[in-house]
Amino acid sequence: MNDVGKTARCGDASRAIFFGVSSLLFVASAAATLLLCSSMEAMGGTPMPGGWTMSALWAPVCGQTWLDAAVSFAGMWNIMMIAMMLPSLAPALWRYQEWVSGARAARAGALTALAGAGYFIVWLIVGLLVFAAGAQLAAIASEAPALAHTAPAVAGMVVVTAGALQLTAWKARWLAGCAAMSSCCGPARFDVQAALRYGMRLGRHCLCCCGNLMAALLAAGVMDRPAMALVAAAITAERLLPAGGRVARGIGIVTAAVGLVLVVRAVTE
Repeated sequence: MNDVGKTARCGDASRAIFFGVSSLLFVASAAATLLLCSSMEAMGGTPMPGGWTMSALWAPVCGQTWLDAAVSFAGMWNIMMIAMMLPSLAPALWRYQEWVSGARAARAGALTALAGAGYFIVWLIVGLLVFAAGAQLAAIASEAPALAHTAPAVAGMVVVTAGALQLTAWKARWLAGCAAMSSCCGPARFDVQAALRYGMRLGRHCLCCCGNLMAALLAAGVMDRPAMALVAAAITAERLLPAGGRVARGIGIVTAAVGLVLVVRAVTE
């Protein structure tokens, strides 16, 4: 067998291993997310004025400190992020591994894993900020029933805004940047720091690109399984399908329509 054939076969094996491991990680995180959602449902919540229920996520349960609650939320959040983001992230990480293999073949897998860790560090930081904001809003809602009564309408408006942003040039620019970041020109350096920085750069870009859809998920309920699945599918579709711009606009129209229904329902009940 010539060198070209050996290289091709080695590349095929590496690709199979990479996507096999990614698939196992996705299945494990998705299963863990479903278990966590069931656990949160079993804990129940606090009925609030306006006909909605405040999740137990936003306050320590019996025996917990606020630090315990924040760490618990961050763990659940990152498991959920792996399940939601890995399908759209995996192709970019595979291209990174191909770049690394050309210069640091022996360390390609480890550096790719570090790049993935850098990506999810960004989402971990976001999760901690979400918990802080959610806990504060939950405290305000508990102390001000009049404000709590408006929460369903406000949530609907957040969903409408998230959908409207899908139709803007801002969204198109960030979505186009996803393809640009995964172009043929890889990073100049391949070491631990560079891998982490590259992953964090991917994470920051992803946050800017799909932050509006994540805001819609938070408004609908962060551990709401149907909403989680729909948002994950939307993020993956607009990133990976050939007509990503049109897909994003279609998602925006549907999201805005759902938000309007939520607002109308909130103000008429």
